[in-house]
Amino acid sequence: MSRIFITGSADGLGLMAARLLIEDGHSVTLHGRSPARADEALRLAPGAVEALAGDLADIASTRTLADRANAGGPFDAVIHNAGVGSREGHRIVTVDGLSHVFQINVLAPYLLTALMERPKRLVYLSSGLHRSGSPAVDDLQWENRPWDGLQAYCDSKLFDVLLAFGVARRWTDVRSNAVAPGWVATKMGGPGASDDLDQGPRTQAWLAANTASATDVTGGYFYHLAPAETHEATHGPTATDALFAACAGITGTAFPAA
Repeated sequence: MSRIFITGSADGLGLMAARLLIEDGHSVTLHGRSPARADEALRLAPGAVEALAGDLADIASTRTLADRANAGGPFDAVIHNAGVGSREGHRIVTVDGLSHVFQINVLAPYLLTALMERPKRLVYLSSGLHRSGSPAVDDLQWENRPWDGLQAYCDSKLFDVLLAFGVARRWTDVRSNAVAPGWVATKMGGPGASDDLDQGPRTQAWLAANTASATDVTGGYFYHLAPAETHEATHGPTATDALFAACAGITGTAFPAA
């Protein structure tokens, strides 16, 4: 049995992955952005151990969430599932003055990874759209460009792959990987999504808790249980190092050394 923490598990792929892992006998801790959402997660995933509340669009709240997660000791695996898309025609700014797409999709998993006790396995939810992302870090908050919600999302999913690969390079004792669940009909994906919803949560659950030799891997990117191609910027440390430095500068939290 593994102890597993899943962010953004009150609905969608996070909830589906939680149910799969609970069904397999694992000890699962859920997460919702508010106490009400955390309670909803517990109601929808019978058998979960608990649900923690924390707003990932708020740096102070994310720090508190890390403290609460650490209170029970290290997890065996953490699935960084929480994320937002952006269909709005304008940039949404968080309480910290940051783009909400960047803060929730990228900065929050960086900060939680840096602050939580080191697990054995880390899984970061990305997307096939990361291949259309830009690794540039000179305008992460879209303050100097016209807002493009789709591009901001693509960039954030590329940054998630860079996070996974960067952790793999820095912490060689941790299995850190990224997953593309496919374009599936969740609340974020929308009703027109064409991929297999049943397959959507399976790869992240598999990487988090399965003991098969195929899951004893780090620095990988997977789609439907199989390795997949990634953006060329992920092939070396340059873009990764730039992202980690930018996140450290924004949060004031350097990534812990190996």
